[in-house]
Amino acid sequence: MGKLVRCISTDGTLTAMAVNSTDICEKAQQIHETSAVCSAALGRLLTAASLMGAVLKGKDDSVTLRLRGDGPAGTVMAVSDSMGNVRGYVQQNVVEIPLNKKGKLDVAGAVGTNGFLTVIKDLGMKEPYVGQSPIITGEIAEDITAYYSTSEQTPTVCALGVLVNPDLSIRAAGGLIIQLLPTAMEDTIDKVEKSIADLEPISTLIDRGMTPEEICRHALKLFDLEVLDGSEPEYKCYCSKERVEAALISTGVDELRDMMNDEKTEVNCQFCDTKYVFTPDDIGRLIKRATKK
Repeated sequence: MGKLVRCISTDGTLTAMAVNSTDICEKAQQIHETSAVCSAALGRLLTAASLMGAVLKGKDDSVTLRLRGDGPAGTVMAVSDSMGNVRGYVQQNVVEIPLNKKGKLDVAGAVGTNGFLTVIKDLGMKEPYVGQSPIITGEIAEDITAYYSTSEQTPTVCALGVLVNPDLSIRAAGGLIIQLLPTAMEDTIDKVEKSIADLEPISTLIDRGMTPEEICRHALKLFDLEVLDGSEPEYKCYCSKERVEAALISTGVDELRDMMNDEKTEVNCQFCDTKYVFTPDDIGRLIKRATKK
């Protein structure tokens, strides 16, 4: 189970959030059987979504991150609830490309550098909030930072990391988001830049055994921090047979009648790979439900 913590500086100028998402990314790898670079890409986006979801106010609020670039991995998606629980998928789960110039997994090469990051926030209103920004580097953390700058006008520092073992299991994963508040003073940015100037990769800190709270304090050593709250997010899918039935009914009676000609109708959840099988009799019952409305 992951660990997420939210902090605020005692001078009220910024907030910091950090999460250990190792277990989350490991569960995602097991479900989707991702290659190393796809595990890193999906893991980073899941980690970012968990942090972004943790600041939502309503119990039923959610945030969806969709990264659609021109790389071989295709679309990468992550969805989080207000407790930071996440689920997600990568369109092409296996991509094999060389390491980048730094000898690291080439996430940007897998994701691509042409495309958009779309953020959809469902806050219980009539219409969800939708923000979008161009992919900057494809490394994901920089793209999250750019999204906050362009779509929400919030000065933000984002760091994400996933370490993948040779056997494709996840060794360490985590993330950090620092954001300035409207009360930030003129010297706050300088203090933040000095604080994070020599910050090691977040996955390295996680691998070293540091907790999310320790990471926040380590990253912002020039600030006094107070812990606001914390949670234990996990990889969690909310699919159910009832939800799948509702989705099938929404396709319309004509579509359902076509399904009755098949020996069986199989629906796979793209987030957890659970398979739901419907016989022609099952589809007939759905038609009856649909025609009663």
